[in-house]
Amino acid sequence: MSKKFAHTQEELEKLSLKELENLAASMREKIIQVVSKNGGHLSSNLGAVELSIAMHLVFDAKKDPFIFDVSHQSYTHKLLSGKEEIFDTLRQINGLSGYTKPSEGDYFVAGHSSTSISLAVGACKAIALKGEKRIPVALIGDGALSAGMAYEALNELGDSKFPCVILLNDNEMSISKPIGAISKYLSQAMATQFYQSFKKRIAKMLDILPDSATYMAKRFEESFKLITPGLLFEELGLEYIGPIDGHNLGEIISALKQAKAMQKPCVIHTQTIKGKGYALAEGKHAKWHGVGAFDIDSGESVKKSDTKKSATEIFSKNLLDLASKYENIVGVTAAMPSGTGLDKLIEKYPNRFWDVAIAEQHAVTSMAAMAKEGFKPFIAIYSTFLQRAYDQVIHDCAIMNLNVVFAMDRAGIVGEDGETHQGVFDLSFLAPLPNFTLLAPRDEQMMQNIMEYAYLHQGPIAFRYPRGSFILDKEFNSCEIKLGKAQWLVKNSSEIAFLGYGQGVAKAWQVLRALQEMNNNANLIDLIFAKPLDEELLCELAEKSKIWFIFSENVKIGGIESLINNFLQKYDLHVKVVSFEYEDKFIEHGKTSEVEKNLEKDVNSLLMKVLKFYH
Repeated sequence: MSKKFAHTQEELEKLSLKELENLAASMREKIIQVVSKNGGHLSSNLGAVELSIAMHLVFDAKKDPFIFDVSHQSYTHKLLSGKEEIFDTLRQINGLSGYTKPSEGDYFVAGHSSTSISLAVGACKAIALKGEKRIPVALIGDGALSAGMAYEALNELGDSKFPCVILLNDNEMSISKPIGAISKYLSQAMATQFYQSFKKRIAKMLDILPDSATYMAKRFEESFKLITPGLLFEELGLEYIGPIDGHNLGEIISALKQAKAMQKPCVIHTQTIKGKGYALAEGKHAKWHGVGAFDIDSGESVKKSDTKKSATEIFSKNLLDLASKYENIVGVTAAMPSGTGLDKLIEKYPNRFWDVAIAEQHAVTSMAAMAKEGFKPFIAIYSTFLQRAYDQVIHDCAIMNLNVVFAMDRAGIVGEDGETHQGVFDLSFLAPLPNFTLLAPRDEQMMQNIMEYAYLHQGPIAFRYPRGSFILDKEFNSCEIKLGKAQWLVKNSSEIAFLGYGQGVAKAWQVLRALQEMNNNANLIDLIFAKPLDEELLCELAEKSKIWFIFSENVKIGGIESLINNFLQKYDLHVKVVSFEYEDKFIEHGKTSEVEKNLEKDVNSLLMKVLKFYH
């Protein structure tokens, strides 16, 4: 088996079909080996090996734009492009990104879904204007096609007729089970009333026909299947090839060459198996989409088991309890039912909780209407993905002052997924919105209290919580949640105060404990609310404490520091504010602890910075 991964287009063209298949097998071995150590996206990459090899063979990666939707399936592309020497550093700090990245030689950055076809259209226009002979190639999964943006782009592409190739990777599974008519149409291709009745009539005929006729009928049915899926794209003005076997290199190469020769926009519909080549991951197993380190033989995680419940698990249990108690609670997620913990609620209350596929905009606006009708929606979306629905948050929720709850999972640094996934902007983009209330729990009990409060609250409200578990457990007694009221956790005569928000309270407490061991002290405040702030408490604090340190896992601009400074200016209070929020730059990938150390946001670095203010 070939162990050389990097190949130019010319080198791939010289390989026999058998040699290409050997290369694909070697690719899979390498991907499994590295992901088992580093974690990463496994099944999506194993399913796209042949597609990536065929792309590199038929098109020139040095000049033709290679655009990977989401790009979590780009590992084979990275190996073919010459990244094999650093592939072992995948998703590690200062190592190779798990997504496409122009600084690593890729055409475009990606991390969120459904951007690829829009990018391809833009590239087509630029190529036409420059009079060049390049052809954009976009690889997109069936799950990513559930987002409206993909159809906006397809509509223009079909109208413009630019040369472009779209490889549709149809594995009948995005991160979670695909939801929606489009996904069902692509994978089943038969979900029409006409075809269903047609099938029933065929089935009745088969019962009475001889074997030869049965064979002919089955052949006819299969032929019908081949015709039907293409209608969607052909109606949009695109050429269509497929469906073809996405693991048959000969078929894929032939189809790509055919599409290239057309000099028109063309969709190649390929059917693949997610996790192909690693038996444990093959098929519809959501857990193999994104994985931590695991044992290759058993498939078992090698990560030390964290006995503490994750914030997501706590959210899921609390919401289940609330939904049992209040029948007007409904909920939605956008293709992340297991990631957000909403899967348990969808299972128990299928008529009150929904997965709407990769459609954050639709998720928010549909829940706004439910709020208008008297229901209490909980919208569970990762902080980074809520960015995709910003207009809907403003236009459909805030202006109407609707009773909608936003549960923002994965707030703060999320680790190995890097720039496109860090949840560090939600406070900044939500705080300016009139009618919005923002808060964050520091631990499990406060999460429960906040969720109960969120149900009773009038108007749009958003709370954020971290990936993984809360650092704090039962170090402090919880308090009743009242609008705009903070909790003074450690009170003393020190002129220094620590103001924490969410998981930032734990960081502040860790630094404070280290200070106390050095016979220093500080006041500790859990803000609870970022908006509105507890002005009464802060005015009292300003009388005795003249240096305030801000601990919050958001960017500085528009974060807690900005809100605190606005408050101080409003009352003409003179307090020195030092923020430990994130600087004005995108945060790279790597283990969260290592990223924090790099940013000097780990406890030791923070302690050193604070000590400078003690005499």
